[in-house]
Amino acid sequence: MGMNVVGRDHSSVTLTPNIGSVLQSSSVTPVMTTPGVTMGDQHGSPSTSVSAPLSEDAREFVCGWGAAFINITVTFPMNKLMFRQMLHGISTSQAVKQLKKEGMKNLYRGILPPLCQKTVSTSIMFGMFDQYSRLLKYYNPQISDGATMAIAATLAGCTEAILCPFERIQTVLQDKKFHGKYKNSLHCAQELRKFGLAEYYRGLFSILLRNGPSNVLFFGLRTEIKDRMPTYDNAWWAHILTDFVSGAFLGAFISTVMYPVNVIKAHQQTQVGGPFITMRETFFHVYRSRGSRLSRLFSGAHVNYSRALVSWGIINASYEMLQKLLYS
Repeated sequence: MGMNVVGRDHSSVTLTPNIGSVLQSSSVTPVMTTPGVTMGDQHGSPSTSVSAPLSEDAREFVCGWGAAFINITVTFPMNKLMFRQMLHGISTSQAVKQLKKEGMKNLYRGILPPLCQKTVSTSIMFGMFDQYSRLLKYYNPQISDGATMAIAATLAGCTEAILCPFERIQTVLQDKKFHGKYKNSLHCAQELRKFGLAEYYRGLFSILLRNGPSNVLFFGLRTEIKDRMPTYDNAWWAHILTDFVSGAFLGAFISTVMYPVNVIKAHQQTQVGGPFITMRETFFHVYRSRGSRLSRLFSGAHVNYSRALVSWGIINASYEMLQKLLYS
């Protein structure tokens, strides 16, 4: 969550370029090399026909979905621990005590919404970034690679926001004050319906503000970071390691920068019914309730950083592995 984002040699395996590698920068007119957009032959000679701007190939979406599924099942307990610190401004030990007291039966309470939301969201993130990049380059080839990347990443982030109701339900279920009120995800969704459709979209603007810049940073820096990492003579484990480390570093950095936005979103989404509170009002409410100290807006940030290291490392490495499997 621009630059020259090409730097990967897939000569041994026929792959689509990495997400973030959709665009090329060279001495010739930028062309698309992802499946479904044929601008030249295998030797780079320009052809006279251009295919449709969108690809019917769904493999980019499948890779994103699978990577998120693997990640969610591994990191959900860490995410729940971080959420408690976000919401209550408590220490890690206090949050751990809360979860221990509630028992194992509640540890994975609320996992269904993130499985639905994050798998589809990550699928949209990778897949729609690819599709938006195609559209932009097809209809506006004069736009620079950096601008194309930034616009496509922002649009992909905005598209992800349609899944706000899943994130909303997950937030409600993770708050202990609702443990006795909502039995499960379906029950929570049914109860929220009483307050109207807009109730599912509390915190939407916070999500948009988080998703757009996060995607720009991720797609803009992802390949740049990996290209600067040491190589190990193409050992099979080296590719997995570098994908994991580059994704982990970038994910931890982005999630830390965006952490206060997530704190505000969490507070907005734990309200059920009543007026909708703006981001500005929520910020000052949280700020004053935590002793008017900005540092306390980062309560749980170290857990968030640790979770993001693991989470985005898994997502990036899993995505690359699935991409190699599907495109080989």
